[in-house]
Amino acid sequence: MDQTPPPLPANPFNAHCWVTGSPEIGAGTWIGAFTLIDGLGGLRIGQGCNISSGAQILSHSTVRRCVTERRHPDIDRKPTELGDYVFIGANAVVQMGARIGHHSVVGAGAVVLEDAEIPPYSLVVGVPARIVRDIRAEIQTWSPPGHA
Repeated sequence: MDQTPPPLPANPFNAHCWVTGSPEIGAGTWIGAFTLIDGLGGLRIGQGCNISSGAQILSHSTVRRCVTERRHPDIDRKPTELGDYVFIGANAVVQMGARIGHHSVVGAGAVVLEDAEIPPYSLVVGVPARIVRDIRAEIQTWSPPGHA
């Protein structure tokens, strides 16, 4: 009997990232190696995002099913959303149901908790992730004059 595993589905991003389900991913988004993009519970990633290596963007969880010895029979699912031009640092985790506002930065290794609401232009870091500051002024200094 043939023991060859089925091929992985086509992936227009890094050959070493894993995309599950049917996430909506905006134009110009870059996804690094060794990432998990979980669209099983609903996932929208805006345009122009960068998701660094090792990051996990989740839209489902089996925690309740596991710890109840499957008496809770369901896999929990919640849509997750990243706005436009969001940067996700290396090895960061965005848990199901989180909403990251446009032009935000999730620092390397941060864990954005389930159902978190991160406003636009936020820098979030830590475990659990917390908002450190608004980065609008910094973005202005990083943008060369004459570029809209």
